[in-house]
Amino acid sequence: MKRPELLIGVGLAALVYLVYTDPNMLPYVLLSLLAALVWHRARHVGLSRHASQVVRNDTYSLSFDDIGGQNTAKQELKEALDFIRSEQTAAQLGIRPLKGILLCGPPGTGKTLLAKAAACYTDAAFLTTNGSEFIEMYAGVGAQRVRDLFRKAERLSKEQGKSRAIIFIDEIDVLGAKRGQNAGHMEYDQTLNQLLVEMDGLQGNTQTNVLLIGATNRADLLDTALTRPGRFDRIVRVDLPDREARQRILELHTRTKPLAGEVDLLQIASETAGFSGAHLESLANEAAILAWRRGQTEVTQRDFTESIDKVVLGEQHDRRPSREELRRIALHELGHALAAEAVRSGSVSKLSILSRGGALGYMRQQPELDTYLETEESLSAQLVIALAGGVAEEIFVGSRSTGAAGDYAHANAVALRMVAAGMSELGIVDERLVPKSELHMAVQSMLKAAELRARAVLTEHEASMHRILEALLAEEKMSGEYFRALLAS
Repeated sequence: MKRPELLIGVGLAALVYLVYTDPNMLPYVLLSLLAALVWHRARHVGLSRHASQVVRNDTYSLSFDDIGGQNTAKQELKEALDFIRSEQTAAQLGIRPLKGILLCGPPGTGKTLLAKAAACYTDAAFLTTNGSEFIEMYAGVGAQRVRDLFRKAERLSKEQGKSRAIIFIDEIDVLGAKRGQNAGHMEYDQTLNQLLVEMDGLQGNTQTNVLLIGATNRADLLDTALTRPGRFDRIVRVDLPDREARQRILELHTRTKPLAGEVDLLQIASETAGFSGAHLESLANEAAILAWRRGQTEVTQRDFTESIDKVVLGEQHDRRPSREELRRIALHELGHALAAEAVRSGSVSKLSILSRGGALGYMRQQPELDTYLETEESLSAQLVIALAGGVAEEIFVGSRSTGAAGDYAHANAVALRMVAAGMSELGIVDERLVPKSELHMAVQSMLKAAELRARAVLTEHEASMHRILEALLAEEKMSGEYFRALLAS
């Protein structure tokens, strides 16, 4: 039994006992019951007040032009909002007003920014909240909060003299998860059911058109009744930005920062494949912080380059491995670098044996172009690069270390993807149905082939390895250009 219910039961039993033993206690009992009723009502109102945080349109001055990249997402969202702005023209063409728009994509890609821009783009009352605010241990509270949210949208639109309202719910997967997943907690299902009723317009004031905008990182968790047409009519993908979009985002985040003339934002965008908008904002901020630490008046290209490492790996540590460990770390990273140059010339961007985050050293590659498909050749190259670090330790030190464990985990994951894509000796199979022994043998076959290729590359460049090793131990880090110059000498 829950603790509040237990306390209420004990309290009632005590009151009944007091009344039975002493009739003069009846007025006190009645007063106590009245106080409990007032407390319960105040608490219920307090819970409802947390249902949403009202944000008026004039709170934000963010427009769609202030959001870099995401051109497709912005176009789809603006089109849906245009139906609200020009509802009379849309009605003449028989267009039904949209009930909901779902923004889905990885974290940090700008879903919340798009919702804020929508508040400025359309002349509608705007409210925002998040999915976790609707879930409570008490039955009925979540459903009541949903009702309160839609009623509040109607009241706010009337107060502002408008006929439409926008509700933005962030992390809507918490509120709209598939029903039946929480067998012991029906409150989740009741809350979702109430949201479905409100979106259908079966309750409330039909004079106010309410558009629901939801945002989630996991659209696959949502109940199908929520994502069907007529509720969330538009599902807008907000993906990671490509190179041109990353450059645009960097331009927006650096427009208030004094940049040195040497700064090449296109080069930085090329080195940050896989970064979200949030990562790029953090990168620009970290570069400015680094320039401030150095007493500079401008942010340089070097500041941005070093900030990439910090955003990806974390802050640089003060810990200093022994000379023997540093030599092993340097050989390990050089193994990765030589293999990377062998499979794709010019791909090494930076080498370092300075501890940063959870890495004792690292080799950063520069992607040539943003790719949306992975070929068998590119995946095989990833295997060679990942295994080359441990192979370099074995060849030049005589043994391997635990520093290669992360590389091996990555290599196994890549090999399993190759099996799933029909790139192994098993042919086209469902890897979930293949016996574990056969799957293991197929993965081992690919790993051994990649290891042999890495060994051949490192043996061929043994003289260069020793020459570059001394330079890396002396300088502790080097650029890809310097590494290639030493390799060619």
